[in-house]
Amino acid sequence: MHRMITTLMLFTLLALPAFAQQDIEQQKIAYLIDSVATLQGATFIRNGTEYNAERAADHMRLKLRFAGSRVKTAEDFITYCGTGSSMSGTKYTIRFQDGRAVDSAAFLQGKLAEYATRRLGHVLAAPAH
Repeated sequence: MHRMITTLMLFTLLALPAFAQQDIEQQKIAYLIDSVATLQGATFIRNGTEYNAERAADHMRLKLRFAGSRVKTAEDFITYCGTGSSMSGTKYTIRFQDGRAVDSAAFLQGKLAEYATRRLGHVLAAPAH
């Protein structure tokens, strides 16, 4: 019995980092979707049709649900949900209020890099114990 409890405790300790990493990836994905949803005056172009930022974010959430277990990381999210149409193969584009347009994948990769920089900044700024 003692051996079984020890094994269970060891398994739990080893599994915790994986669960924590998955939680971090979910936070990154939520950040990416929110970054799209809150774009002021931007137009999201999907298969030649223009959508506002909130509708674009809703579409990404829908694709995320359909992607299921294929999306384990924020990078997976960008690949499977934020790059382009899985039906037509057409890339998604974001046109900003100033008229500048970028592929949504490039925008999301930039936001992911921004997230990492912010996270590192918080870690470095945290008081030492």
